[in-house]
Amino acid sequence: MTITSKIYHKNNRITTALLLAAGTGSRLFPLTKDAPKCLTLVNEKSMLDRLITNLKEQGFKHLIVVTGYKKEAIIDFLGAEKDGLSIEYVHNPIYTTTNNIYSLWLARTIIKEPFVLFESDLILETSLLDKMMFEDKMAVAKMQNWLNGTTVSVNKENRITQFQEGTKETYSDTRYKTVNIYSFSMLSWSKISKKLNQYISEGSLNCYYETVFSQMIDEKSISLEAVYFDDKPWYEIDTVLDLAEAEKLFPIVKENEFICSIN
Repeated sequence: MTITSKIYHKNNRITTALLLAAGTGSRLFPLTKDAPKCLTLVNEKSMLDRLITNLKEQGFKHLIVVTGYKKEAIIDFLGAEKDGLSIEYVHNPIYTTTNNIYSLWLARTIIKEPFVLFESDLILETSLLDKMMFEDKMAVAKMQNWLNGTTVSVNKENRITQFQEGTKETYSDTRYKTVNIYSFSMLSWSKISKKLNQYISEGSLNCYYETVFSQMIDEKSISLEAVYFDDKPWYEIDTVLDLAEAEKLFPIVKENEFICSIN
């Protein structure tokens, strides 16, 4: 790689993140009785605090948060700036009757640059984001018995070719679990926004944005490159059982233990 290409590569790193954090986290109740899901502690550090660390370590400068349930708790925690990140908020006032497609649609007017889309219930090692810092990527992980939900197929060029709804049926091809982290160029986002407008205008406020992405992949109106999350720990926390598993993967690291490990 030449010096020129290295500079170009560095200058094209995405520095804006969009976090969807409007949901009630009902499957984590009573832990979410008084605070939103993203403030649930995983070994003494909340999912949101961990994400802020991820973003800071990857050089993000700007975070947009779509709030809903217990929005004041998120705003109190983040404020207008957190660890070098400027913070902006978009509120979903009908979070109890809508799904993430509506939260994503609400963010359309505030997004002015390429961005990485995150869900608020993920916990991961920062280095997994290394290849997600560039436009039109999608995080995936090879399907395992403990995973469930939407899967995708990937071709030899590492391009997403199809979305499949969560199913327990057997299949012969290799499929990958969606990790719910995406990066988008402004060209892709412009196309996605138009499709979101169509869904919302038709009253489809309670479906998932994956429905939109799936349709656009089928139509070949957007193209996403797979980024594999198989080598380092990550976890999606929906239930108390998920939380217990995540705490096994991300144990508490005491300050003195870290010091000993580097001496």
